[in-house]
Amino acid sequence: MAGVTLCEPTELYNLLNQSTKISRLAEPNYLCLLDARTKREYNESHLMTALRVKTNPLGKYLVPESINLECVRYCVVYDGKTETVDAAFDMDYDLLEIVGDNVLALIMQRLTRFPVMVLRGGYERFTTSYHYLRTQKIFWMPQELEAFKTYPVEILPAKLYMGNYKQACDSQIQKDLKIKAHINICEEDGIFFLEDREKLLHIPIPDSLEADLFSHFIHIIQCKSSVPPRCLGLFSNIFPAPDLLYLSSQNAWNFAQKCKNNIRPNRAFVKQLSDWEQRFYITAITDISEPNY
Repeated sequence: MAGVTLCEPTELYNLLNQSTKISRLAEPNYLCLLDARTKREYNESHLMTALRVKTNPLGKYLVPESINLECVRYCVVYDGKTETVDAAFDMDYDLLEIVGDNVLALIMQRLTRFPVMVLRGGYERFTTSYHYLRTQKIFWMPQELEAFKTYPVEILPAKLYMGNYKQACDSQIQKDLKIKAHINICEEDGIFFLEDREKLLHIPIPDSLEADLFSHFIHIIQCKSSVPPRCLGLFSNIFPAPDLLYLSSQNAWNFAQKCKNNIRPNRAFVKQLSDWEQRFYITAITDISEPNY
C-alpha cells in the first residue's frame, strides 16, 4: 500500500495552481481531489475540480469509477476539518469508527502508487485562506480546465508569492491575494504601484544567459525586509523567490521545486547563486555541477 500522509493547505493551493502553457489540471492523471463530506455540503460549495465520493447503503465509501487511481500522481482527500491521519494507520480499527476522510484515504491508498494525502484542517481551514478556490461547479470540460486561471504559487503562506507577468497584471489576483507590493524582475513595466516606489522594486533585466542578477541580490533582500506583510515576486523563469537567497543553493532549489515543480534556472543564474552563497556563507556549500541542476 502507498500509505497516507497529511497535506498542508499551502501544498494543495500550489498543486491547484501548477501550470506549463496551460493549467496542469487539464492533465487526466495529475490530480484527483476527493470530497468526503455530505452531499448537501458538497452541493453548497466545494474546492475547484473536487469530486464527491459516494457511499453505499452500508455507509462505506465507493471508489470513483471515472478515475484510474493507479495512474494518478496526486490524490488528495478532504472532509470538513480533519487535523490528523493517525486513525488511518491503525488497521485494527473498524472502518466505520474512523473519521470520514481518514477512512477514504485508507481505502484509496490500496489503489494508488503514491501516498494519499489528507488535507490538514479540511475544507473549513482551506477556504478560510483560499476562499476564491471554492465553487459550486460539478462538471468540467477539458477546454475549461485548459483555460483554468492559475494563481501565483505560494512561497511563504500569506506573505510571498511567485508568479509571471500576466498574473502580475491581473487585478482580481491582486485583490484575492491582498497583494501589497511587487518585485518585478522583467523588462516590461507592470501596471500596479507605478507611483509608489516603496511598494515596487523593478529590476529590468532580460531573461538570458547574460543577465546580471547578482548585483541586485542585496536590493531584493532589502526590499523584502521593508515591504508590507504580503508581496508578489514577479520573475522570469530563471529567477527564484527573494527569500531563497537566504538559503544555500541546494536548499533553495529543493524548496522552489516543491512550490513550483517545473522551475528550471539556467546555468548562468545557478553560477550567480553559487557566488552569492559563497559570499553569504564565506565558502561554497552546494555542488552546482551537472546533474545536480
